[in-house]
Amino acid sequence: MWGDRLARRIAQGEVDAEFVIRVLEPFATERRRQRLQQVFAGRLGSVTVVMDAICDPHNGAALVRTCEAFGIARIHLVEQGASFLAHAGVARGTHKWVEVRSHADADACVKALKDDGMVLVGAHPQGDLEAADLGSIPRLALVLGNEHQGIEPVLSQACDHAVRVPMRGFAESLNVSVSGGILLAYASAGRPGDLPEEERRRLYARGLAVTVPNAGAVLERAHREQATG
Repeated sequence: MWGDRLARRIAQGEVDAEFVIRVLEPFATERRRQRLQQVFAGRLGSVTVVMDAICDPHNGAALVRTCEAFGIARIHLVEQGASFLAHAGVARGTHKWVEVRSHADADACVKALKDDGMVLVGAHPQGDLEAADLGSIPRLALVLGNEHQGIEPVLSQACDHAVRVPMRGFAESLNVSVSGGILLAYASAGRPGDLPEEERRRLYARGLAVTVPNAGAVLERAHREQATG
């Protein structure tokens, strides 16, 4: 129960976050506790990114790092999820702080996003929206296409709008991680953190679990003591 997958299980709600916080918080420095709480207070659930079968795992991992930098709480992957995650080390550890939801196909991804009240906006050179418009969309799912084929038809048809990256040079396109970074800068600017308190507490518990040395052993000992006491 307290093994290598502890952080993921906390994030998924399978492990009691409050128990983890109660046990591990005393082992973290005050500075570290404050930093974790500050970062997670700014996390955004109102903006997410959809990666449509990104071919180059380095591009995908770089985009995960960008998402974390802009406070995005979760991203969605269509297909190739296992292959992508195998190379997530390129993200320099930031993948630990971003929830990755993988979908078997585009239909499943669209349904999950629509059920969550997200407005899908695809990145496209001839988009009807400018990047600055993204900030006015209350719940935004930014869809980024495959490096070779672009956004696949099912996802493209599900998009409510398309947005273009502001460019003034001769280049006709940018790397997907660069495009994503530019658009996320506009989408996240000025938005306050909006995750529910319960989700922030889970993130805080997860942060403590990856911060405190031998967290699994500490939790296991506390669990035994609680059961016998």
